[in-house]
Amino acid sequence: MIASASSFGLMAILIRYASHGLHAFEIAFFRSFFGALATAPLLARHGWGALRTDRLRFYVARCAIGTLGMLAGFWAIAHLPLAQAIALSYSSPLFVTIGAVLFLGEVVRLRRWSAVVAGFVGVLVIVRPGTDGFSAGSLVALLAAASTGAVTISIKFLSRSDPPDTIVLLTTWLWVPLSLPFALAVWQAPAASLWPLLVVIGALGTLGQYLWTHALRLAEASTLAPLSYLQLVIVSALAWLLFDERIDGWTAAGAAIVIGASLYIARREARVARQRHAEAIAARTEPQI
Repeated sequence: MIASASSFGLMAILIRYASHGLHAFEIAFFRSFFGALATAPLLARHGWGALRTDRLRFYVARCAIGTLGMLAGFWAIAHLPLAQAIALSYSSPLFVTIGAVLFLGEVVRLRRWSAVVAGFVGVLVIVRPGTDGFSAGSLVALLAAASTGAVTISIKFLSRSDPPDTIVLLTTWLWVPLSLPFALAVWQAPAASLWPLLVVIGALGTLGQYLWTHALRLAEASTLAPLSYLQLVIVSALAWLLFDERIDGWTAAGAAIVIGASLYIARREARVARQRHAEAIAARTEPQI
């Protein structure tokens, strides 16, 4: 998880560098294109059969939402202070909790709702609507977080029928044609010096996703969640060193609230999941009379 957070953090820094000479939408397309090429070993291992699914329409809808989130997220990284853009991305679990209630029928009790409310208070602290510190661009970062939350909800649906590698491969490859029209609308030929950055951005995105997935196989999400927030530390430090961007007190305070709320939600969900698992085992082993 530390390696995953580092990969995503470095990718954000390189996106900011590349945005000085290329539109964020075009960077997003090349991230998708080179990221898809980086999945070639996975495709070679499983063969073309790994792309078979009975839910292709659902994949297309899911990836359309994911593409919207990626475009919004890349735009936010290119135009907002980096620490603020990353901090707002951490509000995604708040949207996941709301989506789980609306679309999955999950029961969320008072404690988790309180954490969601607290998390959105943290978002307001970062965004500061109605003040001189407010930027409309922060709403784009929130759109990215909400889209990521919707994609997370969709994974719960897909994982019921398709293996993880199929989900990764189809998602990665569908992003390419879905992001292309947005890139063409702002297209300009990348300078020769940008090509290595674009390749590395794509590779880091796929590597970060792979490492994140592998980490979740080795330990519970609630245990790993604190390590994933290392991305904010990495981005803040490098943004200060490379771009002379200093994290302001409002962003730091709001990020602390959002991260605290997200960690609490993760731990509560893990506790509920363990309880349900124990109850299911008990039900299966109970003597039938």
